[in-house]
Amino acid sequence: MSKPRRPAAPTNHRYPREARLSTSLREVIADELTRIDDERLSLVTVTSIDVDPEMNRAIVYFDSLMGEDGDPSILAALAEHRVRIQSSVARQIRSKKTPILSFKADDSIRAAERIERILHDSATLPERPPSPDEPYEQSPEAVAPHDLPAES
Repeated sequence: MSKPRRPAAPTNHRYPREARLSTSLREVIADELTRIDDERLSLVTVTSIDVDPEMNRAIVYFDSLMGEDGDPSILAALAEHRVRIQSSVARQIRSKKTPILSFKADDSIRAAERIERILHDSATLPERPPSPDEPYEQSPEAVAPHDLPAES
């Protein structure tokens, strides 16, 4: 007969291990990107990182001031430097294993920008009603026939 498993020790952490690792990864990767001398990565920002529960893989989301046009060159540069970034993560993060990094453009920021443009586009805005302080002017089409002066 084997002994029953003892319960896991309570932790003092307020948020899950994946979130803590994600925060640490973001800091280390952003720091390493500043050290890499590649002009394709000069305007890149790490926006978020998703780590799977087993901590085998991590998806690094990035954004750039170059927009969608710069994504292919940024992805190529990140692929070239992935091993260097991965080894930097392994050196700086105290963890049993280092997640394998993959990179994707962050579409959430771009979607928010598109929504913002649509909301502020004058073609999509409805016509505003006149304010009570402004005199109301009726267009000729809005005048009812019984409001017209009688012809003599």
